Amino acid sequence: MNIEHYRDLALQKQKVHKQFLAALKKKPPKNLDKITRELHDEVFAEIDCTQCANCCKSLGPLFTEADIERIAKFTRMTLANFEADFLQVDEDNDKIFKEMPCPFLGGDNLCDIYEVRPKACREFPHTDRKKFYQINNLTIKNTLTCPATYLFVEKLRAELS
Repeated sequence: MNIEHYRDLALQKQKVHKQFLAALKKKPPKNLDKITRELHDEVFAEIDCTQCANCCKSLGPLFTEADIERIAKFTRMTLANFEADFLQVDEDNDKIFKEMPCPFLGGDNLCDIYEVRPKACREFPHTDRKKFYQINNLTIKNTLTCPATYLFVEKLRAELS
């Protein structure tokens, strides 16, 4: 998968996408959640995340305390050791990875802790969430990293035009 190609497309369409999503936020169709769920499923039937894994290579998830406890237990580490080895506190006081790419991303682009991965990873890229139009800035940002998000926004524009 050519990630740079999708990033270039997303950069070219950023203004159009921002305008489209802003208009959608002002007047969302009644059935928007149903449409976005169907398009999300359609896009992810086309896109194999393991061919890309750009999110795991470049976007560090935010860790909740529950994430840390679950992953530390799964990796048979103490909470203190897990945090010391992998996490740091950022300027917003959130716990994030010290380094990217994700230390749990294998050479095959598969996640070594997939069953217990952080909530942020499970929910990314948020294209199947209810009231999707409430996260426009995040969606625009994600189109630059995630080919599936770019395709999702394009399909949504086509569907609602």
